[in-house]
Amino acid sequence: MSHLAVSSPHSIVLSVLSALIAVILWAIAPLLVDAAGVVPPLRLASIALFSGALAALPMALRRHKQRQNTAAVPMRWKLAIYGLVPALMLGAVGSYLAGMGKAPAAEAALITYTWPVMFIVISHWMFYRHLSMPVLLGALTAFCGAAILLSPESSNVGGAEHGLGYALALLAACCWALYSWICQVAPVPIAPMMPTLFLIAASGAAAGDILLGGAAGLPSGSALAAGVALGLGPYGLAMVAWDLALRSGPAALVGSLAYAVPVLAAAFLVIAGIAAPDWRLPVAALLVVAGAIIASMKRRKQPSGGAI
Repeated sequence: MSHLAVSSPHSIVLSVLSALIAVILWAIAPLLVDAAGVVPPLRLASIALFSGALAALPMALRRHKQRQNTAAVPMRWKLAIYGLVPALMLGAVGSYLAGMGKAPAAEAALITYTWPVMFIVISHWMFYRHLSMPVLLGALTAFCGAAILLSPESSNVGGAEHGLGYALALLAACCWALYSWICQVAPVPIAPMMPTLFLIAASGAAAGDILLGGAAGLPSGSALAAGVALGLGPYGLAMVAWDLALRSGPAALVGSLAYAVPVLAAAFLVIAGIAAPDWRLPVAALLVVAGAIIASMKRRKQPSGGAI
């Protein structure tokens, strides 16, 4: 999203604080998924996405300023924004939740957090029509981190089920990367439309849950609270804070803070006792972070768009 070329010290501080809030909220997402227990993925996704719509309402307050611009958007972009974007939201959240239920939480989360590297690859390719050496090296480094997590599971009894969980986590990463790219190149800001897009995605998740034979009704107790918190925090308030961070400060500085998410997520899971201490986790997390940093080095100016 476009921002002032020269940011004041006050706006930079506000930007960094907002970005840190978003990063911490994203990092605690695996903890909330674990707290939700055995709630079916699509049902949990519908709860989280609906709650995210409520938390994203502040973004809609600016929508009246965008109405004239939105009216002039080509039909193909309207279809992409109101059709493809909610589908990618649902794919990202639903696949992530399903993957977390079929693979160790720390490993599945780290694989999902390779999405910034995928976004850089897609964005670079679509803008330049080729991939530079830093982008290729960064992508290879990040996916080496993911490979470290996958290899030991092949000999385990649950290897096949874990493999499906890892594949779903990778699908979630792909959805987040494509979503981010569309936000970047869309002719109008996506942020003011977020509540509506969340509601469309939540409706799709609820319909999918019903079609798959899910029982009507909501979970109770801590499971419902965790689902609502997942939507209000990582998928709601975090999006508002990230949008504010990108609008009020240097995008390069703000974007670099996102590299801390996989490291913090792995650390939180170990501290909470959900993941066992394992040398693979910090090594994989550092490789994912290093890959994202390398891939984003020496990038020329790209078209402005929505928040990453």
